[in-house]
Amino acid sequence: MGYPAPQGLYDPRNEHDACGVGFVAHIKGAKSHAIVTQALEILKNLDHRGAVGADPLLGDGAGILIQTPDALFRKWADQEGLKLPAAGDYAVAMCFLPQDQASRDFIVGTFEKFIAKEGQRLIGWRDVPVTTEGLGKTVREQMPVIRQCFVARGENCPDQDAFERKILAIRKQTQNPLAALAEKHGMPGIADLYMPSFSSRTVVYKGLLLATQVGSFYDDLRDPACVSALGLVHQRFSTNTFPSWKLAHPYRFIAHNGEINTVRGNVNWMNARRRTMESELLGADLDKMWPLIPHGQSDTACLDNALELLLAGGYSLAHAVMMLIPEAWAGNPLMDAKRRAFYEYHAALMEPWDGPAAVAFTDGRQIGATLDRNGLRPARFLVTDDDLVVMASESGVLPIKEDNIVRKWRLQPGRMLLIDFDQGRIIEDEELKASLAAAEPYEDWLEAAQYKLKDLEVVEPELAAVPQETTTLLDRQQAFGYTQEDLSRFLEPMAQNADDPLGSMGTDTPIAVLSRRSRLLYDYFKQNFAQVTNPPIDPIREELVMSLVSMIGPRPNLLGMEAGTHKRLEVDQPILTNAEVAKIRSVEAALDGAFRTETIDTTWDAASGPAGLEMAIKEMCWAATEAVLQDKNILILSDRAQGPDRIPMPALLATAAVHHHLVRQGLRMQTGLVVETGEAREVHHFCVLAGYGAEAINPYVAFETLEELRVRKDMPLDAKTVQKNYIKAVGKGILKVMSKMGISTYQSYCGAQIFDAVGLSSAFIEKYFTGTATTIEGIGLAEVAEETVRRHHAAYGDNPIYKNMLDVGGMYGLRLRGEEHAWTAQNCRPAARGAR
Repeated sequence: MGYPAPQGLYDPRNEHDACGVGFVAHIKGAKSHAIVTQALEILKNLDHRGAVGADPLLGDGAGILIQTPDALFRKWADQEGLKLPAAGDYAVAMCFLPQDQASRDFIVGTFEKFIAKEGQRLIGWRDVPVTTEGLGKTVREQMPVIRQCFVARGENCPDQDAFERKILAIRKQTQNPLAALAEKHGMPGIADLYMPSFSSRTVVYKGLLLATQVGSFYDDLRDPACVSALGLVHQRFSTNTFPSWKLAHPYRFIAHNGEINTVRGNVNWMNARRRTMESELLGADLDKMWPLIPHGQSDTACLDNALELLLAGGYSLAHAVMMLIPEAWAGNPLMDAKRRAFYEYHAALMEPWDGPAAVAFTDGRQIGATLDRNGLRPARFLVTDDDLVVMASESGVLPIKEDNIVRKWRLQPGRMLLIDFDQGRIIEDEELKASLAAAEPYEDWLEAAQYKLKDLEVVEPELAAVPQETTTLLDRQQAFGYTQEDLSRFLEPMAQNADDPLGSMGTDTPIAVLSRRSRLLYDYFKQNFAQVTNPPIDPIREELVMSLVSMIGPRPNLLGMEAGTHKRLEVDQPILTNAEVAKIRSVEAALDGAFRTETIDTTWDAASGPAGLEMAIKEMCWAATEAVLQDKNILILSDRAQGPDRIPMPALLATAAVHHHLVRQGLRMQTGLVVETGEAREVHHFCVLAGYGAEAINPYVAFETLEELRVRKDMPLDAKTVQKNYIKAVGKGILKVMSKMGISTYQSYCGAQIFDAVGLSSAFIEKYFTGTATTIEGIGLAEVAEETVRRHHAAYGDNPIYKNMLDVGGMYGLRLRGEEHAWTAQNCRPAARGAR
């Protein structure tokens, strides 16, 4: 039922989908079978938004989420001689079980064991009645055994919310170890267990079905006793993905149209919270739930996992959704101050799950929908005079007379529609967010806890000191691989025009792994582009939704609910001047110990040669761990110690190695990463560093080079303006790259590692760039070290070519002793003669 294994150019991590989503709900919470029927009709009318394969009976999946149909289940219980507790005091686990009997028995036994262990009572199992006529051959072959498990609330759960938290712990303990158990027992079918839902409030009926088949397949949905006040439906349209039963929506809380482009980073950051996350509500059960977001899921499933965690941790449904998918606040001068403070406060708690998204969500008590900050997905709704709300990807999904419609509108970027059944009304976006923003004194908390780097003035000479330079600027430039083209094609234009230089889309130079020249590690990483986002964000005209704000330092406990006690250091954009790095090094003195900085050396002994790099990386990671355990909450990875006797590590390798090392140890959330490197100078360099965890970057050699250019070229600009122009140009470039991925904020982009490696070995990637796709194998650590040593020898060796000048480069134009090109005068002349 899962994805195929990686093979050839296929990688299951690249799976995304774009779909049709909708719901119908009764505002007053009145339950009826008509709601279920109308929801299925919406689904049928969204049929064109789904996909079918060569077999017209094989779609990408469809489903419906409804409130628990208590009358239907009581009818079954009476027939079986079972007694159900009161509604809300029992939960229903919808289970997709493996076809193999032995695996099925093993899973059932495991599940029942955890039910008993957690103090709940097993009522019984129900075979879900289905009608398979009309299903395609492939669908029937993949069809799981579909059963429902009924669990009664135990005495250790004082209320329904506590019961919901307990059954979450049961589900996680059952599902998380399945792959390991399947391997251990030699029973691959064990890993096929999937629970579309396990709740005392809602049930999900879904599968590898066409939109028109959901109602005809599940007999329950045609039973008049199946009543609900809501029906949330979804028809899936995947892009270049393999359909399966479990990938159909809705998930346990959401149905989603679009894609979450930052999901790799979101999952990494969530896993990194393991040591810092605690919850009074969940208590010891939180430790039983890891991994909170298992690897190998779709982006929507990961978002659903994050939402269920926040709900279990005590956040309300609307509050949790606003944290995960915040509206644009940083660049909106018209936003109410209290609402801005709400978003700014939560920005340190949770990075946005970014990408074009229309998300419908429900916990059974409320139902709503929201758009991401860009509003690139359609979502229209209407309200009728008999208290129905209909929301869908388009209008006309239900045949409702115009005279019965009292309101028609569409979801707007960042706005939310919420229906509360207990209150029996629609809570408007303004009222909802004003209420949440006023619930706590977020402005006061920010005033007490928030520090902006630009406002700090203290620079303590002793703390801010850096190693004394003993080499020339030319030596440093050569050690970091600078070329004449870097100066003429990038740095000088950026300094003068404050803009990222444009180039053609094509290149006739070899990819880095096939080049005869020593290429920087950044060149082996290619930026992904959004699969479903169309069109990309325009970072200039849509400036309001874009943000380069970055948080440096530790992140607070996501579930702690501490009243603003966590200190936070903000920067308006991630490129730091030397003076700003000096401020960060002095921050302990400036802020009375709220932040404590440690500089980690990222160079290694030249005498050890290429072989010394691996041990140097280990020692660097150990030093980072030791610093965090000593309560240092900002680490500066610095290669300023480079010189004739010290070789600078590739800054990207050092950053990714430390980032993933701390993630694996559960320490990453306790510290911030600032990269002080002479290597970075192009926009792509900064993007890759950000993608692998750099919250801020100081390109000190770039700044030195800019000053040298300013003086040598006699630019009519002062040093401060040149620096400002360069930083502005880099910022524009980062925004442009983010926009092509459908990502709006630097916070989402940081650590999201949205790159493919080209020409790097899988072992190297898995160790230092964990989770990155590399479909074209290539070099490893030994070759990276060798190329780094070559650059160092060019800087501090005795090659007469490099004694007084930089390497020519030749990446952007054919040059003698430069990079090779496919199109040269030598091969163009014969082609021209032949054409004559």
